Amino acid sequence: MTGSRKDKIILQNLTVSYEEKGGLFTALDDISFGVADGEFVSVIGSSGCGKSTLLSVLEGLLRPSGGSALIDGAPISGPGPDRGVVFQSYSLFPWMTARKNVAFGIKHARRELKRAEVYRIADEYLEKVGLSDSRGRYPSRLSGGMQQRVAIARALAMDTDILLMDEPFGAVDAKNRVQLQEMLLDLWGHEARRKTVVFITHDIDEAIFLSDRVVMLTESPGRVYRDIHVPFPRPRDRSGLLGSSVYVEFRRDVTALFFGDKTGETEDDWVKI
Repeated sequence: MTGSRKDKIILQNLTVSYEEKGGLFTALDDISFGVADGEFVSVIGSSGCGKSTLLSVLEGLLRPSGGSALIDGAPISGPGPDRGVVFQSYSLFPWMTARKNVAFGIKHARRELKRAEVYRIADEYLEKVGLSDSRGRYPSRLSGGMQQRVAIARALAMDTDILLMDEPFGAVDAKNRVQLQEMLLDLWGHEARRKTVVFITHDIDEAIFLSDRVVMLTESPGRVYRDIHVPFPRPRDRSGLLGSSVYVEFRRDVTALFFGDKTGETEDDWVKI
């Protein structure tokens, strides 16, 4: 849905196609939706539906073949300091300590800051993610979950307007995944100004727990199959949600859509629920 509110991000009839040996391959086809300022939107879909391609467009690493991708009404022309990115891989510089990894992101996005202020902010965010005692350790001396905490601290400390997250918890174990979800939601919810988040995942429970809306894509080529409002108020308590019959019913409906047959439907079928 676009045009009815103040959207930070607008995708309008977005198409991404590639030349391949066998001809033209379309990864995304006629994608249209908006993300409001301060909104948390998850994009879900099966492997190969174009989720990461969509994020590459928002990062400015990939140009659309058709349609438009806008931030604050202007076309995305390349990477910019208004966007922080967290990947599934931990993406830390192995030769830098945790503190220097966070400081590097801050210096890149906030060039006006002096060195002492950069490191003060880096220490502040490492404390927020529970890693004050590990700030002098190199990535090789940190667990996977700890490395991802550093990556999240770096992205948040950059103080960008937009946070793009590409399955950031997919490589950690189930316990760490739950802890990282709750940490992210707590940090995002307590920011003085909530960042606009686009979060890529294939985990339905993760999408529901974190998001204001869930955009579900069809299998290749990726199209918007459903744009789903998540009805649960914030702040959210995981145990309370899981014990709620309303949550159980909502999850069942979303799961049925996710695993249902999305082929052969017309545009009229792609509506909000």
